[in-house]
Amino acid sequence: MNLYSCVTDSVVLSFDSVGHTIGSEYDKLGFLLNLDSKLPPELASKYANFSEGVCKPGYASALMTVIFPKFSKPAPMFLDDSFRRWARIRDFVPPFGIKGQDNLIKAILSATKDYRLTPALDSLSCRRCIIVGNGGVLANKSLGLKIDDYDVVVRLNSAPVKGFEKDVGGKTTLRITYPEGAIQKMEQYEKDSLFVLAGFKWQDFKWLKYIVYKEKVSASDGFWKSVATRVPREPHEIRILNPYFIQEAAFSFIGLPFNNGLMGRGNIPTLGSVAITMALHNCDEVAVAGFGYDMSSPNAPLHYYENIKMSAIKESWTHNIQREKEFLRKLVKARVITDLTSGI
Repeated sequence: MNLYSCVTDSVVLSFDSVGHTIGSEYDKLGFLLNLDSKLPPELASKYANFSEGVCKPGYASALMTVIFPKFSKPAPMFLDDSFRRWARIRDFVPPFGIKGQDNLIKAILSATKDYRLTPALDSLSCRRCIIVGNGGVLANKSLGLKIDDYDVVVRLNSAPVKGFEKDVGGKTTLRITYPEGAIQKMEQYEKDSLFVLAGFKWQDFKWLKYIVYKEKVSASDGFWKSVATRVPREPHEIRILNPYFIQEAAFSFIGLPFNNGLMGRGNIPTLGSVAITMALHNCDEVAVAGFGYDMSSPNAPLHYYENIKMSAIKESWTHNIQREKEFLRKLVKARVITDLTSGI
């Protein structure tokens, strides 16, 4: 059999003499199987003259496209008043879309009026972002100053900053959460950060409307545990995360069960993976810290801010931690993201 090769998107595919592909370079999700540590020549040349620490425009998305050619950029970070025209989310109910939520979202957006980051961040020609996870791997690493050096610092749920600045930094640009994960003590909120809702169910959008309009929150509104009844943010400091990132993380990147587009057993990505997905679309360089569970160390701290041990992790009904780990390791191995705490 005569073999010849064809270079497409920097990947060599082998064909037989009648043009049939005989060896795929990709896994079933569409990720490159050989996540070589070398940059493709055209990218190596493009970024060759950047000194250490200088932001490289388009770096994360360029590398992501190399290892996952189906990646398409950009997707807007937050919902704006054109949300109903965005086909990728229109046909899915939460958490993978906005179907059935039009009136609630319209009411929220009519009060918040802002749909972007800050003018200063939006004007940057190159944006470096870090997603700070809540893992115990952050403890005693003294990464605070390094984390604060990023343009955009994303924190998740109720992970505290005060008292932990040496290890986790003191700067917060976005705090992404859902009602049950939101900080409940007003004094624990940082100044100058945006409050971002990740809506996993229709009750979450209803809750955010109450928060934005400073209406009374009913604790019996279908939440699985107590929720914050107030958020010390003015409407213009509140955003709705684009649910496309939940959809893309779940089905395109991690390969969780589609389940007819409905929330089901083991098909919800963690907020950390969702935030990384958002950053791949909206940041030039992406780093993470505080990610990764080391199940071989059952007595290690699960979170950096409390004494619960790693052994407390139970099999999650909603998440598939092993699948997520495989996805994140691909990103780290291919240098799409940088893992400051080497936990992934």
